[in-house]
Amino acid sequence: MAVPKFFEFFEGFLQTVQDGSLHTAKEVRERIAETMQITAEDRAEMLPSGKQSTFDNRVAWARTYLDKAGLIETPQRGRYRITEAGLQALRSGEVIDLKYLEQSESFRQFHKTDSADSTSSDAEEKNESPMEILDSAFEEVNAALASQLMDEVMKLSPAGFEKLVVKLLLQMGYGNGIDGAGRVTPQSNDGGIDGIIKEDQLGFSNIYIQAKQWAQDQTVGKPELQKFVGALQGQQAQKGLFITTARFSSGAVEYAEKLLGTKVVLVDGSMLSKLMIRHNVGVSVEHVYEVKRLDSDFFSEEF
Repeated sequence: MAVPKFFEFFEGFLQTVQDGSLHTAKEVRERIAETMQITAEDRAEMLPSGKQSTFDNRVAWARTYLDKAGLIETPQRGRYRITEAGLQALRSGEVIDLKYLEQSESFRQFHKTDSADSTSSDAEEKNESPMEILDSAFEEVNAALASQLMDEVMKLSPAGFEKLVVKLLLQMGYGNGIDGAGRVTPQSNDGGIDGIIKEDQLGFSNIYIQAKQWAQDQTVGKPELQKFVGALQGQQAQKGLFITTARFSSGAVEYAEKLLGTKVVLVDGSMLSKLMIRHNVGVSVEHVYEVKRLDSDFFSEEF
């Protein structure tokens, strides 16, 4: 038999974790393969990229979708557990497919769908050009990756989050080539500054960092920025980076834009995940596709 589609693993995944205990990804895959009678030959089938098995990839996508629909949770890194909503899904007797998951508001936000367009037909989808379909798929893959990244970032300790921020900035090229170009300040006496990094390769100036690991639905307001600016002034610093897993209020953004003599750059949770993906922090390249187009100029020349 062929490897089932990723959404055909939804119910099997939930059944595997329905005991309420924590399960590793490997445990879930092994149990699903056993109960759904996935042969060793089918499990060995690889994606076109050759980087991962089709079975592992599809089970991982099933996990992501179930998580975003609130049917499972990851209280510990790499360990999954069913939620009450997941148990209700199994008890309901309904088919657990994409349509079922779209009952969840959080899933619709993640999947960029709503009740009005969740019944779009295959014919309508085929109205998109191949490039549009490719772009859409790329955006969805990155959206899922960004969401998974933030899930892992939120499990870090406060000190671990500060180290991650410094590592990201170094990866972006700040202080490139300088030993000790970036560091986390001691938590016991940081004076409102969580980290310091050199701005350039010669180390002419420092950028001072404030890192707030807040819930993604929280808002960083103007008062928090005012405290940070006060800390910068205490260091006689003119450049600061306020980075958070949450979001900034409009008042905070306006305050940062109107500062005189001090430059404060704001990075929210959405931008943080994009920067991590762009600079390969916490992620790895699975495959690179080259998309080519016809060179009309080439054929307009005389041979």
